[in-house]
Amino acid sequence: MKMIIQPRDERTQPARIIAGYPQTPLRSPKEPLVKRAPTLSELSGPLEVAKRVKLLGGDIAGQGEKQAIGQLIHLRVRVLDEDGAPVGGAVVEMWQANAAGRYIHPNDDDHAPPDPNFYGAARVVTDESGVFELRTVKPGAYPVPTRDGWWRPPHVHFSVFGRVWLARLVTQMYFPGEPLNAQDRILNAVPDAAARDSLVARYIPPGVEPYNALVFEHQIVLRGRAATPAQP
Repeated sequence: MKMIIQPRDERTQPARIIAGYPQTPLRSPKEPLVKRAPTLSELSGPLEVAKRVKLLGGDIAGQGEKQAIGQLIHLRVRVLDEDGAPVGGAVVEMWQANAAGRYIHPNDDDHAPPDPNFYGAARVVTDESGVFELRTVKPGAYPVPTRDGWWRPPHVHFSVFGRVWLARLVTQMYFPGEPLNAQDRILNAVPDAAARDSLVARYIPPGVEPYNALVFEHQIVLRGRAATPAQP
């Protein structure tokens, strides 16, 4: 079967180099890309990714004395293909800052305190309907170390693996109503307004379980015109 690689949609995908974000030039190629036909090994394996990595579960908020500090939230995320069909069995990794806006990564030693009860990362697999759920705390905003007043809004990172290692989407999810969304350089590097909106979760009003947490729904679309934009 011949694999057709669709050209990058510059309107719905983020700019490769984002002004004021010094890391993006380091992550972007300086020379034109060279097309190379994928080999059979790249298209057919490794299979059963979920069995080759350790799943970490979808509860990173903790319980009781081990519960993380912050606003408890529940995320319901659905992964779909370009035709709207659910993508079951996909491995999804997530990572985020804690409620004070700090990552557990050793390179993050900025303004905010760490939370000893919050690891800030999970690895799950979608069910047959393409859904995975996460119990966590709402991440805090944080200043970008460019020293020019740019703060990142609350957001969650997702990495979605397909049936082979080459099929991977790295993106971010934002929260509705956040004032910092309008000035975030990464979110606004996506030119198309509808594509930017697809990165913002939907708040579910009270009355939907769990009752002790704010609930948000989100969907990640793989490929096609409605594809979720990649985010660094």
